[in-house]
Amino acid sequence: MKQEQLSNATVIDVREPFEFFFGHVKGSINIPLGSLTGRLDELKQMKKPLVFICASGNRSGQAVAFLQNQGWKDVYNGGGWREYQQRVAA
Repeated sequence: MKQEQLSNATVIDVREPFEFFFGHVKGSINIPLGSLTGRLDELKQMKKPLVFICASGNRSGQAVAFLQNQGWKDVYNGGGWREYQQRVAA
């Protein structure tokens, strides 16, 4: 994903709420991985590309793989939230 696309994306943090509470990307939306299937309608309302982040990139990768298997386009694994934040700020 290109730098300009990163700044126009909706960032979904799939970590648990307690993890999100202790630090997150400004403007990101917390939807824990285990809640993803129950919130698909909410995700469908988001028009921008969706970038999924977590602590290391593992859970966000699972979220992206699940959505791609469901036929979703414009979903990306942003990896760990700290690294993502540094890439966007650069």
